[in-house]
Amino acid sequence: MLVVVGGLPATGKSTAARTVARRLGASYLRIDTIEQSLSRFSAYGADTAALRHAVDWGLGYEVAYATAGDLLGQGLCVFAECVNPMKVTRDAWEAVAKRAGARFVEVELICSDPVEHERRATSRTVDVPGLTLPTWQDIVERDYEPWDRDHIVVDTAGKSARDTVAELADALDIDG
Repeated sequence: MLVVVGGLPATGKSTAARTVARRLGASYLRIDTIEQSLSRFSAYGADTAALRHAVDWGLGYEVAYATAGDLLGQGLCVFAECVNPMKVTRDAWEAVAKRAGARFVEVELICSDPVEHERRATSRTVDVPGLTLPTWQDIVERDYEPWDRDHIVVDTAGKSARDTVAELADALDIDG
């Protein structure tokens, strides 16, 4: 099974996806970690501008698609956590699952309370070394296409991380 947990920054994706993946014994892929690792690679003499351009245009997602495909091919369950902002990225994840013959589940985390969302965005800490978190303005102005198909939606507004994890696990029919 491939579970892709998407949504704007500061909606609770990382905490929820990581926790539910751990409960399930699934592999966990995080685009922020992959992209930051690629960016750090430029310190080793790579063409920084070219690498940054590649990351900005989807290299991190491509690495994640390939890694998820390998893990699914080994029969493992994979949770991929990313903003997943466009139809093209959503379609690409679905194609990964289809190629592997795996069940595909899409989840979108939202925070319907803009005041709470802004508070989260401006008060969170970085847990990926070297990663610069987006500002609230970056989040508000981000290109984010509406979803055009059925998917699980979890609204994290007014909920604790524990409640969000429980709701996600329940939506995925995962015990524990």
